[in-house]
Amino acid sequence: MEKFKYAIENKRYHTWNYYLRQKYNTKVFKVSINAGFTCPNIDGSISRGGCTYCSKEGSGDFAGNPKDDLVTQFQAMRLMMEKKWPKAKYIGYFQAFTNTYAPLEVLRDKYEVILEQDNVVGLSISTRPDCIEDDVLEYLDDLNKRTDLWVELGLQTIHDDISKRINRGHDYAIFLECVNRLRSKNINVVVHIIDGLPGEDHDMMLETAKAISKLDIQGVKIHLLHVIKDTVMARQYDKGQFDLMTKEDYVKIVCDQLEILPQEMVIHRLTGDGKKEDLVGPMWSLKKWEVLNAIDDELKRRDSWQGKYFNRKRGDRYDDENTHNPIKVFNRQYR
Repeated sequence: MEKFKYAIENKRYHTWNYYLRQKYNTKVFKVSINAGFTCPNIDGSISRGGCTYCSKEGSGDFAGNPKDDLVTQFQAMRLMMEKKWPKAKYIGYFQAFTNTYAPLEVLRDKYEVILEQDNVVGLSISTRPDCIEDDVLEYLDDLNKRTDLWVELGLQTIHDDISKRINRGHDYAIFLECVNRLRSKNINVVVHIIDGLPGEDHDMMLETAKAISKLDIQGVKIHLLHVIKDTVMARQYDKGQFDLMTKEDYVKIVCDQLEILPQEMVIHRLTGDGKKEDLVGPMWSLKKWEVLNAIDDELKRRDSWQGKYFNRKRGDRYDDENTHNPIKVFNRQYR
């Protein structure tokens, strides 16, 4: 595996842990916070009900308790982590709902109070690509000069017909425009994608990864679609309108996606999870470490790694020759 230069703990992809260790030379935790925001896809500005997969916590199922103030939420997690890693540093993670969907003065108050906490080295702000106003962008530019800032954009898929099906409320063009605006300020961008969305096949999921590989983004989160109780998607699943991915198929698509993503792109996540009591399926996703270990094993079996088929010299992110094109390799070997 001499061609892969970001190896840590025998991983064959550029882990978030590797990035943090290299930058800070100590343990760094993301502290998930629920800042009490909502979403324009919920409150009626764009739509009501949100994305069809979105839980009542706004995809912040493991964030803090919104009944507590932000400092209380942060300190509860910090005290727990400090017992094992007393010299750890922290990144405040604004996770639940849309965390730039508020007036600038509200955002400033919430972000700054976390930056004031001891040993906080950065912020990670999860939002939608249609929810960063010009004044907010200028403030993010200022934050980026003062702290380790990551803006996480929900994309999920490049396919607009699938986006409509899951009620995303924006198209791919809006996402691309937002990426360009953020990168014009040199702000690190993390893109969220979901594998297993209703209506998508393997090649469509791989096309999303191919498109991302061509963009000026610094990180990606690959999520497994998991169906949560009391969502539109749960009702659709109960009616038999789509099937859930098997563990084997998920491992294959993730490895194929990793092979065409550039090595320098940080992999912030390789699967999704939900609360056991709320999860409709797939139930195998609850064994998160088994999934991650299976991805490691598959990459090793292939003698492969992140970026193996990424080829910058050809002006693309992977080699188009039949022997190296991961789309064709998958069709030939795994179907």
